[in-house]
Amino acid sequence: MRDWITKDFWWKLFSVFLAVAIWLTVHKTAVPTSVVAGVPLTYGSVPVLVVSSASDVRDFRVLPGTVAVKVSGAAEVMAVLQANQIHAVVNLTDITAARNLKRRVEVSTPPGVTLVSVDPPEVGVLFPPQSDNKP
Repeated sequence: MRDWITKDFWWKLFSVFLAVAIWLTVHKTAVPTSVVAGVPLTYGSVPVLVVSSASDVRDFRVLPGTVAVKVSGAAEVMAVLQANQIHAVVNLTDITAARNLKRRVEVSTPPGVTLVSVDPPEVGVLFPPQSDNKP
């Protein structure tokens, strides 16, 4: 048993030292996820914009007109983030007419900011009647 410890003792000690040095290097360079995620912030009353085709000039309405958006990111990014940098849209380019239509809210955020949640995730869309321009 004693020979098991003393044989090539310096090589074994060097190997342990090298393993500890590698582990410390990797451990120090790895960024914990809690630092990356940061503290989530909620921006209430973000207006929902409607995207429709250029030929469709109707005045669509969405209910509710605003959503609450919860985002997270690094502390230095979140410190300078403003509500007007977060955009909530409803895409209606492929819809011509519908009743009781609910569409998913799509949110775009600046780089370094992660979307956590949208409340409500869907909004109702009200279609005004299409006016026919007949003489």
